[in-house]
Amino acid sequence: MNKCIIIVLMTLSFLSIATAQIKIPLWEGTVPGNKDTNIEELDKVSNWGSRVISKISIPELSFYKSNKKGDLPAIIICPGGGYGVEAFDHEGIQVAQWLNSIGAHAFVLKYRLPDEEICLDPTFASLTDALEAIKIVKANAENYDICDDKVGIMGFSAGGHLAASASTLYHIDRFKKSNNKADFSVLIYPVISMQDSITHKGSKKNLLGSTPDPELVRLFSTELQVTEQTPPAFILHAADDKAVQKKNSEVYADALSENGVEYELTILENGGHGFGFNAGKETNRWTTLLEEWLISMKIIE
Repeated sequence: MNKCIIIVLMTLSFLSIATAQIKIPLWEGTVPGNKDTNIEELDKVSNWGSRVISKISIPELSFYKSNKKGDLPAIIICPGGGYGVEAFDHEGIQVAQWLNSIGAHAFVLKYRLPDEEICLDPTFASLTDALEAIKIVKANAENYDICDDKVGIMGFSAGGHLAASASTLYHIDRFKKSNNKADFSVLIYPVISMQDSITHKGSKKNLLGSTPDPELVRLFSTELQVTEQTPPAFILHAADDKAVQKKNSEVYADALSENGVEYELTILENGGHGFGFNAGKETNRWTTLLEEWLISMKIIE
């Protein structure tokens, strides 16, 4: 067989493995909290060249399985997008494929956005989906070769806020369910606070509305919700982030420290916002830092 053909076939085979996935719906039948609507999901390429999804009414997990043997940790990934869209490729699928390469299973979460056209209670829709995702992954750990005490949640930007919310609000009355607490979190340039002095205004408006209830502002300022029971966290931000102030990451790290929770905070000198997974770019050294932390925490070997 021609050598070039062999190389092409090997490449196609690798791509097939790398993109192999199982889609797992979060809810059987009617999605709780949805309005009776026929709005179609939007999946398009954004102005900045990244694929984004919006108008999500059917939340689901896409499972990316590592080829490494044995029971492995799993990380649920929440793409960012200001609670208006979800950057599904460079803050989702590409990250999942990289996690597979270092010995972790990955799930990309397509969560409902706080959309009044779709959700009866828009503010809590995303968090409801994130916590249900954790519950599903833990409940099916044996089926997917997952260590059920090594299930983490990861998020970028507003997805980082969702991951931090899942890490701090899993115990409030409306979410009192067994096994919906993540074992660790990974927060990449996260929105953390809803307080005006440091929040990302677009995320706040999309999540809480134009005239938010002060109680919800406090509830979703996740730095104020940290306790001794909050899972350990890897947190990373760029100092020159013009969209989401690095202070978001700093106040969450301070809250973890005050409560005796393990964490690692890294502030990159450069990188801006929204870099996600960009192979070959300087900002992509965050993947090395994260891998080192996962090893140091004995999450991966």
